Amino acid sequence: MKPLTAAAALLCYLVPAHADDGISTDRPDFVESSQVVGKGRFQLETGLARERSDDASGTRLRVDSTPTLLRLGVSDTVELRIETDGYQRSRSVDAAPSRVTRERGVADTSLGIKWHIQDGDQASGRPAIAWLLHVDVDTGSAAFRGNGLRPSLRVVGEWELADELSVGAMGGFAVDRNPDSGRFATGILAVTVGRSWTDCFRTFVELAGRQLASSRHGGSVVSFDVGTAYLLSSSVQVDAVVSRGITHTSPDWEFGAGLSIKF
Repeated sequence: MKPLTAAAALLCYLVPAHADDGISTDRPDFVESSQVVGKGRFQLETGLARERSDDASGTRLRVDSTPTLLRLGVSDTVELRIETDGYQRSRSVDAAPSRVTRERGVADTSLGIKWHIQDGDQASGRPAIAWLLHVDVDTGSAAFRGNGLRPSLRVVGEWELADELSVGAMGGFAVDRNPDSGRFATGILAVTVGRSWTDCFRTFVELAGRQLASSRHGGSVVSFDVGTAYLLSSSVQVDAVVSRGITHTSPDWEFGAGLSIKF
């Protein structure tokens, strides 16, 4: 048996499959799923990610992270969430004068709740809808820590279309804090289009406005994303995504690969 096949078989053996309660993940696309994990269920979504940026002055920045989301179902419509970018490592290279700066540490933690308020219906065009409330907490290492508590509120809608197509849209806002100017609000707006090619394999394209803000508050971070996800079983998923920044304040490229398991 090949190593990859053996690993997949081991995961499928260790993780119980629930044919009537399959996995629905919030990764790898930026638009969250409208679904919750279900009462008494626990889901781990984790992976590896890298950002690459090169600015006009010749500075090159690389940031590696381990984004992780833990989801716990407290009812059939509500789940609790803990999210973080995990361990982070950055490397910045300045061309003139030649200088390399390295930072390592852990990212902040986000505590949240998702409320699924409506199931979708393809026949009538009704979307599945969920609300997400999160608060980012300044628990990270000094190099990666934000300022104080930073709440965000998002609403997600998902439409199932013909020919195995789906559309998801997410909008909302976040409140951040600048040590000099105090609190400020940023917008969130993203749309994703996906297609299921088989029962196990799907792909998507996405336009993600992760942060919509004035240049005074860091500018807008907008990317075009392409990704895929594959089910090893009804409870185990692997995925990959590539993002291209389309504003000058966005990372030039982002690459990610992940694993999600439902218990």
